[in-house]
Amino acid sequence: MLQVRWLGRVGYREALDLQRRLWTHHTGDYLLLLEHDHVFTAGPNADEANLLVAPGAFGADCVRIDRGGDFTYHGPGQLVGYPILTLEGRRGGGLAETAAYVFDVEQVLIEALADVGLPGCGRLREYPGVWLDLDGTPRKVAAIGVRLRRGRTMHGFALNVDTDLAWFDRIVPCGIRDYRPTSLRAEGCTASMRDVADAVVRRAAQRWGYGDCRRADVAWRRHPSNRTADSGNLNPELEAELEALGWGSGPGRVAIAPPRSRSRLAQAGVGGGLQLDSRKPAWLRTRVDVNEGYLRLRKIMRRHDLATVCEEAGCPNIFECWGAGTATFMLNGERCTRACGFCLVDTRRPAPLDPDEPRRVAAAVAQMELGHVVVTAVARDDLADGGSGAFAETIAAIRDRSPHTTVEVLVPDFGGDAESLSTVIHAGPDIVNHNIETVARLQRAVRPSAGYARSLALLARSVTTGCVTKSGVVVGMGEDDAEVDLTLADLAAVGVSIVTIGQYLRPTGHHIPVARWVPPETFERWRALGITLGLGYVQASPLTRSSYHASESAAAAELDARTPHVPA
Repeated sequence: MLQVRWLGRVGYREALDLQRRLWTHHTGDYLLLLEHDHVFTAGPNADEANLLVAPGAFGADCVRIDRGGDFTYHGPGQLVGYPILTLEGRRGGGLAETAAYVFDVEQVLIEALADVGLPGCGRLREYPGVWLDLDGTPRKVAAIGVRLRRGRTMHGFALNVDTDLAWFDRIVPCGIRDYRPTSLRAEGCTASMRDVADAVVRRAAQRWGYGDCRRADVAWRRHPSNRTADSGNLNPELEAELEALGWGSGPGRVAIAPPRSRSRLAQAGVGGGLQLDSRKPAWLRTRVDVNEGYLRLRKIMRRHDLATVCEEAGCPNIFECWGAGTATFMLNGERCTRACGFCLVDTRRPAPLDPDEPRRVAAAVAQMELGHVVVTAVARDDLADGGSGAFAETIAAIRDRSPHTTVEVLVPDFGGDAESLSTVIHAGPDIVNHNIETVARLQRAVRPSAGYARSLALLARSVTTGCVTKSGVVVGMGEDDAEVDLTLADLAAVGVSIVTIGQYLRPTGHHIPVARWVPPETFERWRALGITLGLGYVQASPLTRSSYHASESAAAAELDARTPHVPA
């Protein structure tokens, strides 16, 4: 079964690391479709003379990669496709097998272009790719550069839909001086990016998916603008659509104050949801239990002047977990630079870092005599390292005071910066946790400053280093069961070991509404499915949160808390 993902705009290096993980770890077939920010790429044998400018002078990156071909360009308006396939009968990966596979990719694009109104595309001898006007002045509409090893493919194609062709003037594209690139728009074809992607998916499914595929899309951006030019309010067309979906005032309606949140939810096809005062089902009702263990732990937190995500995010399990002597410490202050639609954490301007915070966390861990500790942090996009340094310092401080304690870190995405993640990993945590949070379609509505591909890339990078890697999903925000199934498949495909799944509970009327109450039996089905997909441990229940029963999941991941950690 071909798994197809439309990922929206993705940084080139993030997409590359995600590709590599799927290529090496997974055996199933994927087709990743996306756009890149401005970037020049080149194979190992590319001629430097074909790069005509300093990329940084134009705000572009330049990346050397392990595929054939010379310099090429990727950027907005270009549909990039990465088929990651296992090809039957082509395990040699030699020139003949590679040429046959390139022919297949070309054919998918030729047929898709004809479907969207650009017939007459074909092949130009000696030059891989898809071309127009073969008998006149050939123009290249799609470049292809692939790698095939042991029957497994990576890299792929770049199809110019509405690309700014001036970028190609800064290189000799693919080392070809005699012919120029073109785009669908330059050829008079008005098909949208989505139209072209749909056509490519249909043809790819026929060729590589036996006529079928499983597809998940990040919500497509709406054009033209969602707002009227003069007021910043939503335009009348979108207002009408929001009304039809159940937003607005009146019986059965749910209002979200910020127009931008309403717009993103509408683009993702999410209706109004449940009223804030809707009665929770019995399985979600928790009892306030101010027990002795809870009071003891709260006293320790106050003594050391520490923040916990348990309090800042309004976790419903706080009395149970604190009563059992467990908590999740939160670094880098109490204020986050993101404004995710489901999260209660304060989003005012962050305060300066407290350099003594790692020591105080370590002291509290020692006082609590924890066998397993979870350390998280707010997102700090205002810091050059994204706050990764505080993670590393805290891990070191805990190791010094409590060498037998296993350490789990729940990290933000660090804006996709691989070096920040490396800072954390090199400090030697036992588990690296990063929550993907929701399904692909809802990413922009739920956490607009993050991204589905970015989170998968971070998880892939973590797994590649050998770290036990964990992620979490919150349900009830507008997804359907099948979308959660696909997200679990993606997490398993990149090598995640532990997954948590829990019900979303709306903190306030300014947050996105609850779309549904998911019954316990559905969580049990996801738990079983995750194990079938190859996930090592799945904690799934209505009240599960990312750090809920973290020590049990650590034990399931075969971490031995009795053995002191020895850094590599």
